[in-house]
Amino acid sequence: MPLSPYRLNKAREQYNLFNVFNSLSWNFLVGSVITLFIMRLQASATFIGLINALLYISFFFLPLGKILARRFSIVGVFSLAWIGRALAMVTTLIAPFAALSGHRDLALLLTALGVGLFHVIRGIGMIGNNPVLSSLSEGPDRGSYMTQIQIINSATGMFSSFALAVLLGRDPPLVLYAVILLLGIVAGVTSGVMVRDIPEPPMEKDDGRKKFSHVFRESLTLPGIKLFVIILFFVALVSGVSRAFLVVYSREIFHQSDGMVSLYAVFGGLGNLVIGMVIKFLVDRIGAKPIFIICVITGLVSMIPMVFFPSAAAGNITTAVLFLSFLFFTMNFGFLGAEGIAQTYFLGLIPLHLMLDMGIIYFFIFGVAGAGGSFAAGLLLDIMTGIGIPNFIAFKILYAILIGLAILVIVLQRRLTPLGALPLRGALEVIFSFRDLKAITLLDRLNKASDSHEEEALLGRLHESPSQLAIQGLLVRARSPRLAIRLEALRAMESLKDLGEDAERALTEDLVNNPYTTAYISARILGTHGFSAAIPLLRELTDSEDYMLAGEAILALARLQDGMFRPHIETLILKTPNPRLKIMGVEAFGIYKSVNSIGVLLDILRSADPPPYLRDEVVLALASILDIQNLFYPVLVRFLGQPSGSAAALALDEAEAAFEFYRSNPLRRRDRKNPGLKKIADHAKSIQAAAGAYVRDGDGNALSRWILDIPGEYSDPAVQIILAEAVLDSDLGNLPRLQLLICYWAAQSLRRWIGKFR
Repeated sequence: MPLSPYRLNKAREQYNLFNVFNSLSWNFLVGSVITLFIMRLQASATFIGLINALLYISFFFLPLGKILARRFSIVGVFSLAWIGRALAMVTTLIAPFAALSGHRDLALLLTALGVGLFHVIRGIGMIGNNPVLSSLSEGPDRGSYMTQIQIINSATGMFSSFALAVLLGRDPPLVLYAVILLLGIVAGVTSGVMVRDIPEPPMEKDDGRKKFSHVFRESLTLPGIKLFVIILFFVALVSGVSRAFLVVYSREIFHQSDGMVSLYAVFGGLGNLVIGMVIKFLVDRIGAKPIFIICVITGLVSMIPMVFFPSAAAGNITTAVLFLSFLFFTMNFGFLGAEGIAQTYFLGLIPLHLMLDMGIIYFFIFGVAGAGGSFAAGLLLDIMTGIGIPNFIAFKILYAILIGLAILVIVLQRRLTPLGALPLRGALEVIFSFRDLKAITLLDRLNKASDSHEEEALLGRLHESPSQLAIQGLLVRARSPRLAIRLEALRAMESLKDLGEDAERALTEDLVNNPYTTAYISARILGTHGFSAAIPLLRELTDSEDYMLAGEAILALARLQDGMFRPHIETLILKTPNPRLKIMGVEAFGIYKSVNSIGVLLDILRSADPPPYLRDEVVLALASILDIQNLFYPVLVRFLGQPSGSAAALALDEAEAAFEFYRSNPLRRRDRKNPGLKKIADHAKSIQAAAGAYVRDGDGNALSRWILDIPGEYSDPAVQIILAEAVLDSDLGNLPRLQLLICYWAAQSLRRWIGKFR
């Protein structure tokens, strides 16, 4: 049963604190400090590889942990193992004193024994890692919370690395390593005690008799698992080897002191912290797969300079410090980021009830790759130096091999199951889009908003910064108990380029369930975004008692170009007494742009005393059908802003401007005997007189003939007939808006005629 929000928050706080002490313990016991210690004891590259390989033997003891967890409890085994692994390092604590007494081989043996026991006991306890983490990360913020754990570990690692750099300095006494190990043991025991207070995760139902080989074969039948296992193997190998031998590379090639290497580890921790923050910010928005690919690419890029770094530059202190700082930062940024996001991807790939067994498989793969890779890399370095290859060249060869494996990983990653993630190109567009990054920031703030007024303000800002990443967050807010929040969420949704199936389904439900409140906005959004599947429902809603919903349904049908339903809308608009519904219907006719609707619009103008704004909407709809709305709108605004009688002046201005256009056109100076040119000339010379008689005296005869005389190939004959009749209609003769529109259309028709003839 999932934890309640309160218990989940308390458990997460405890687990966060556990991770602080766990990270301190790790860095002081088996981090780079162990590598530095055994290098002080002049250990070979093979022995260093063996010590690093011991890290991965933990994973082979997970089945034993599983058996114990079924007999006792997951958290109990987890806690005792964490205490036990810290106490096992007491043998390594003795190693510095053995070295001081001249027993170097014994010191190396004690170190290997302590580190080995640490990882064996750790492997038993790790059976609780995935179930506990999976239980605590349940919910929509799974990726974000898992990355938060990574950030905590990184920040603590940076602090401890800096402390080690200060403590170790240039030439630390061996006894100082014993002090550091003692601090690590104390921190490790503390972390083991703390984990006891974390709630027990749900146990996977299993009869306990399944063999591991059967579980492994069964797991490979799950979609995407086989490919992921191959990728995980190579990622673990490249990540483990590249980072482990970077410490050796710093000491052997650049001759850096223990303190300086620990200081570089701070940059490594910073890289891990930065990638953790990046993943936390992006993972729940763009998905794990593209971040996984980007991290491996970053790790690959970090290794390339090692292959081409010139030997002459190794002796320059400034160059060495800058170069190694860059390597530690980018390599940890890339490969630790890849390891972290790989686990996030893995948890999203497998079903919850298989978490325990699949967790074992996950860590087995990790263990085989890491242990084998570390040991093989150390052995390879020793072999190369043994046959006379310089250390500098040997490291170049090693990292060239790792680069080749990283390229293979990137090729394979493109075929991973997306799990709802954006494609790589889309993810990169988000990462480099200020608008999308701003939207993610607003969504994070929206999730933390403590009152409805703050939510409302943030939703308003999301409307101003539309991003497809916001869609799920907006859908949640569209179900808010507060009307203002729902309205703002829908308004922000309206500004998005694409909706997606979830949003279309939610908006369709809103049409049915929420009349008089938000349904009219949903109708508008569905029409604007071209959701043709909603046409049958929108048709029904045109008769709704909610006139705003009916009006928006009419507009939506027009935007969806539902021409079959247009006659019904014409009938509805002529009958309704509601001026708002009439205006919205008239606007719909302008969107349809059907010549057949001109008659209906003229009938509205003929009706007794139509409201002024309705007249304006009718004229603009007519202008849209006549395809001159963008040009005519400023003229209408100018007319409305001037005293009465200005319609005649504006109409004559347009007629005069059209005549001047003819006079200034080279067409006028061509062969005047050409019948086409003569007809244009006659129309150009007569337009002012015809327009003047119409707007001043109400005599439309000349203008009617002028309109009908335009050749059919240069104008729509149906429009010509309707307008020619309209200028003769006495019921329409006292409407200056219409007079201005028809004169403007005539002037524009003359201009188009001249342009097409030319």
